[in-house]
Amino acid sequence: MKQPWSIVITGASSGIGEALAVLYAAPGVRLALSGRDSARLEGVAQRCRAAGALVETTVIDVSDRKAMADWLARVDADTPVDLLIANAGMSAGTGDGGETEEQARRILAVNIDGVLNSIHPLLPAMRERRSGQIAIMASLAGFRGLPGAPAYCASKAMVRVYGEALRGDLAGEGIGVSVICPGFVKSRMTAVNRFPMPFLMETDAAARVIRRGLERNRARIAFPWPMMAVVWLLALLPPAWTDGPLRQAPRKT
Repeated sequence: MKQPWSIVITGASSGIGEALAVLYAAPGVRLALSGRDSARLEGVAQRCRAAGALVETTVIDVSDRKAMADWLARVDADTPVDLLIANAGMSAGTGDGGETEEQARRILAVNIDGVLNSIHPLLPAMRERRSGQIAIMASLAGFRGLPGAPAYCASKAMVRVYGEALRGDLAGEGIGVSVICPGFVKSRMTAVNRFPMPFLMETDAAARVIRRGLERNRARIAFPWPMMAVVWLLALLPPAWTDGPLRQAPRKT
C-alpha cells in the first residue's frame, strides 16, 4: 500500500511509533494514535496536525483487551483502517539481579497480548473488505534468546513467528502482513541501556526503512543488515558454542 489514508499506530507517544506517526502525517491522512503518556502523545499529535493530518489520540493500555476492542471498533467504523502498526511494547532485563515473575508476565502481556489485542478487533472488517495491511513490531532479539532479557526475547520471537504465519494465512484475502525486526534504535527504551549498542540507528532513519518496507509489502523488515547478520549467525550456531559468550554479555536493566 503506497499511501494508506487511515492509519492506527499503537505506542505512538515516543520512539519508533512517534517517528512513524510524524512520517506518515500529511493532508488527507487520518491517524489514530495510542500511548500511555497523555502529554507526550498530545505532543506527537500536534506535530502530525501541523503536517496536515487529522489526528485522534487515546491513552490506553494495549494489554486491556476490551478497551482495545472498543477503541479500534470505533476507529474503523468512522474511517476504515488501511494500515495497523502494532508497535506498542516494553523492555526490561536481568541487569538488576534477575527477572522476576511479575516483570516477565508484564512484558509478555504488553508485547504479546498487546499485539493480539491490536490485530484481532480489525481483522473481521479487513477480511470483509478484502483489503488492509498489518505491521507487527518484533525485534532482532527475537531470533536468539539472550540471558540479559529472557521475557523480551521470548515475546519478540512469538510475535515474529505469529506474524510470518499470519501473512501466509491472510495472503489470499487481500491483507498484507509485515514483521518488523529492528536492531538498536534510539528511543526511551534504549536510552536506559548501560552497554554499547552496535549499529545504533537514529529513530527517523528507522522509520523511513520501515515505511519503504511496508510500501513494498515485504514479509520481514529487518535492519540494520550488519546487526541482522550477527543475530542470524548466533541463531544458526549450536547453543554449546554461543551460550558461554552470551552469558558474559552485558544485561539490560
